[in-house]
Amino acid sequence: MNSHFTQLDWAVLLAYFAATMSIGFYFWRRSRSTEGFTVAGRSLPGWVCGLSIFATYLSSISYLALPGKSFADNWNPFVFSLSIPIATWIAVRWFLPYYRASGEVSAYALLEHRFGVWARLYASVFYLLTQIARMGVVMYLMALPLAVIFGWDIRLIILVTGVSVTIYSFVGGIIAVIWADAIQALVLMAGAVICLGVMMFGVEGGPAEVVRVAAAQGKFSLGEFGAGVEQGTVWFNGANATFLVVLLYGLFINLQNFGIDQSYIQRYIASRSDREARKSLWLGAVLYVPVSAVFFLIGTTLFVFYHSDQHEHELAEVKALVARQRLMQEGVYPPQSDVPLESSLAADYQQQLDDRAATLNETAIGDRVFPHFIAKHLPPGLTGLLIAAVFAAAMSTVSTSLNSSATLLMTDYYRRFFNRQARERQCLLALYASTFVWGALGTGMALLLVKLTESALDIWWTLSGIFGGGMCGLFLLGMMSRRAKNPAAVAGVIVGVLVIFWMSFPKLIDFLLAQAAGGVAHGWGLALRQSATGWRSPFHAFMVPVVGTLAILLVGVLSSRFHRGNQRRPEGDLPDA
Repeated sequence: MNSHFTQLDWAVLLAYFAATMSIGFYFWRRSRSTEGFTVAGRSLPGWVCGLSIFATYLSSISYLALPGKSFADNWNPFVFSLSIPIATWIAVRWFLPYYRASGEVSAYALLEHRFGVWARLYASVFYLLTQIARMGVVMYLMALPLAVIFGWDIRLIILVTGVSVTIYSFVGGIIAVIWADAIQALVLMAGAVICLGVMMFGVEGGPAEVVRVAAAQGKFSLGEFGAGVEQGTVWFNGANATFLVVLLYGLFINLQNFGIDQSYIQRYIASRSDREARKSLWLGAVLYVPVSAVFFLIGTTLFVFYHSDQHEHELAEVKALVARQRLMQEGVYPPQSDVPLESSLAADYQQQLDDRAATLNETAIGDRVFPHFIAKHLPPGLTGLLIAAVFAAAMSTVSTSLNSSATLLMTDYYRRFFNRQARERQCLLALYASTFVWGALGTGMALLLVKLTESALDIWWTLSGIFGGGMCGLFLLGMMSRRAKNPAAVAGVIVGVLVIFWMSFPKLIDFLLAQAAGGVAHGWGLALRQSATGWRSPFHAFMVPVVGTLAILLVGVLSSRFHRGNQRRPEGDLPDA
């Protein structure tokens, strides 16, 4: 593949990094207090916070994965975006006023007030661990295609990204993070729209041909609805990613984002008024809907572009890129440049590459078609802009995770357990230290992932989903039921986590079966698959947060009623409403 990265592209990319770093130093003086570092003095306009929410939502994973989804299949995942306005209305109506009125910076203070310190620690511990994993995954999956396509050192890409984000988050606090997010959001949108235009008019026949071919192939389908009434019986298909299943999944995931994710809560609080806070949430959330549609349209256009007679042969290049990437993940690297092409080492590597490429279908290569187009078909300057947009998507997510994690470490641990009478300077030092440590851990996780396989990563996300999946249900229980106390919350979380574990069990089996045949782990997978016959969850993975959250709510409410019913009341006491 003949990729290019000209001096003009380097100039654009370096200008982006220089602008991002300068923002941190520009806001240095305004972040030299705990209030300034964590909530920007509660003084920011809503449009800036809204762009920051949008940029946080759109990570580098989404930037590459959304086009990959519609390239390989259809627009069914876009239904997730359609759930966002519903979740936003709920958040603006109930969640946002609570956080604005509470005066708390930590999203998990509500849980302690309602259920005790265990609930606050349960939520914050898994949030903090998830942020380390999230930062590592975002940087790694951003660096991997760039390393494969341009030949850059993957470790150097990760280090440059991690160090840059840590510095401007460390120096500028949340005000620098939010303003940098706003600029990065503009870079993201500009890059996507310009790229779509270049791509559409690069297809013979232009946009009309793209729409015609895509419609004929069913690429704009949102999937089956998945429910209905048949002969007087109501039915629901929860085993497949139907329209309704994806909509429910999106609704519950976004309730979790807007209701109990520290990253979003801090932006509500950083806004200068309730009105500006509402504006920020509506802008950030609703902006994602049309922009995600642009990314899905990019994927659909890529499908038409790469299946045209002129470019169909280039799919073999994409397959070779993906095969090289997967071999790298397994620790198999190309021979050094000084190794002769006719050597046995080079021939053996090429054979492995060809064998792996031959097994890949369009689903497997979907995420890498867009980077291939950027590297090969965009003119000089635009390639630099799109690569800057990929960096922007990663850096906005990582900087948000850094600041929110540092805030939680200071509020939920340092000031809560270690130094209740901490002075302003001590709290600020705790924030600085936390930013540095979590930046190092996130960058270290990304470097570690260079050595790990995707299957190991999948099992971590599954486990974090099992234990962290109770956070949303616990939060909603605290908001919706005044009767629910500590015993009801404990019962709800235990049952909810068990339900989530049961529904996630197939993923654990798949992970074990993916290990080397004949090994101990593979044997366990075979045994578990056989023993699980008859009681494995029939639901699609998207139903896990839906059923898990509802289980916690239902058990919590029922337990609170049972507990209250068994309590003795003094004569004359009135029952609770």
